[in-house]
Amino acid sequence: MPQLSVQLNRLKLANPILVASGTFGYAREMAAFVDFKQLGGIIPKTLTAAPRIGNPPPRTVEASSGLLNSIGLDNDGIDAFLAKTLDYLLGLETAIIVNIAGRNTEEFVQIAAKVGQHKQVAGLELNISCPNVSGGVDFGTDPRLAAEVVSQVRNACDLPVIAKLTPNVTSVVEIAQAAAEAGADAVSLVNTFQGMAIDWRRRKPILGNVIGGLSGPAIKPLALRIVWQVAQAVNVPIIGIGGIQSIDDVMEFLIAGATAVQIGTANFYNPGLAPQLVNELTEILTEQNCQSVGDIVGTLQIPAR
Repeated sequence: MPQLSVQLNRLKLANPILVASGTFGYAREMAAFVDFKQLGGIIPKTLTAAPRIGNPPPRTVEASSGLLNSIGLDNDGIDAFLAKTLDYLLGLETAIIVNIAGRNTEEFVQIAAKVGQHKQVAGLELNISCPNVSGGVDFGTDPRLAAEVVSQVRNACDLPVIAKLTPNVTSVVEIAQAAAEAGADAVSLVNTFQGMAIDWRRRKPILGNVIGGLSGPAIKPLALRIVWQVAQAVNVPIIGIGGIQSIDDVMEFLIAGATAVQIGTANFYNPGLAPQLVNELTEILTEQNCQSVGDIVGTLQIPAR
């Protein structure tokens, strides 16, 4: 049997199939569909320092081969999460990576310090890339700010740190390089692409926040390109995200240079997909005579020109 475990610097996962923040709730919602211990890890919904009510509705709208959302980080806040939800998650026999967001560096540090007191948590994913809230995306569009957040969070707690980056920049490579140099154990590529939907008959935007983030199969070619570009230029493990809905999609991201992947929008219409992909990954690695996931990571062959 091939070895499915993967290492992202200080973060070790039993397998490379994770579920993405914002698409899996706090796991309780998925208990009827998923054997959690089969997953490489769960990344719960983004947490902020104080509770947030999120953006005005409508918050989601289907697009061609994708989903636009403008949830706006609706959550009960870090304190409520630690008091009411974390113990449940830590009992699920899989890695729990807590996703956090702050309005400024100080808030990131404060939240990280609180989560860092819980040593069973596998890691932190820093949401410096949400396109649906004012302020937060700025960290992910400026290499200096991205590095500052990563560096200060690392100093505030001992947990592995993942920087979740936005594609809505000229060069994701520069941001990934800054995060890596500041001490990120890995980068998640990518968050959603900014987009909008219009009701032309009413001459109005459909989303209450006007602009939302596009996810799903429509963004997969773009996400693959970014993963490959970063893998070529930056020495940092990559978690690939963007339109993954089959084992072929998983393999494409791994071969492009990702060490692990996150299943996002597909969880909404196929909540049992992630554990299915773990089983299919074992089968396909066996077929390919691979001893481990690492045997295929970054093996894309570019023809000579």
